[in-house]
Amino acid sequence: MTTQTPAAATASPAATGTRAAATRSLLTCAVVGPPLWAVVSLTQAAAREGFHITRHPLSALSNGSLGWLQIANFLIAGALLAIGATGLRKALHATPGGTWAPRLVRIAGIGMIAAGLFVMDPADGFPAGTPYGAPATLTWHSYAHFAAGSLTFTSLIAACYVLGRHFGRAGDRGRALASRVAGTALLLGNGWAMTGGKAGTLTLAVGAVTAMLWIAATAHHYRRTH
Repeated sequence: MTTQTPAAATASPAATGTRAAATRSLLTCAVVGPPLWAVVSLTQAAAREGFHITRHPLSALSNGSLGWLQIANFLIAGALLAIGATGLRKALHATPGGTWAPRLVRIAGIGMIAAGLFVMDPADGFPAGTPYGAPATLTWHSYAHFAAGSLTFTSLIAACYVLGRHFGRAGDRGRALASRVAGTALLLGNGWAMTGGKAGTLTLAVGAVTAMLWIAATAHHYRRTH
């Protein structure tokens, strides 16, 4: 029979505290990334000459002399989201949806990074001086941007629905409903934009911001519990 020394007795709580602190730090990345992207994007949408959110997607802000701001916004927010997904994985460990929700959030973050690296073509009067209407031909990096966007949106939608299942199984009906509403907002907003519907870029922006902010709110919720 062995006896536990005082040092050994305190090691486990100390290690637990260290792990909890590390999880909170990782979750902070997911808390900060989405609202950062939303604020920087919407501020530029309101301030940059020639940009109209009812005609231009927020990704178009990567063009022009100030395009580097939106490119950096995609890269930084995407990296924060991908890193924050590790915190979600730790917080949701061994729970319904605890495997796939973080994976999908990480994929969305990687998609955002790719969307920042591959800039869509100028179109429809933005930046100022660009001919109105769609470009006659699209460049390869514009196609790559659209693919990255599709990856990001699909992952965010799926992540929201998985979180809905997670919260539903936990008996948290309010957050379960909010998760599904956020996923549906992006699903409908993106679907309307893809059909070429009037103000589709606006519905897409609303859906994307809603889903991303819900991911941040979820990360904040679990950061408080750790």
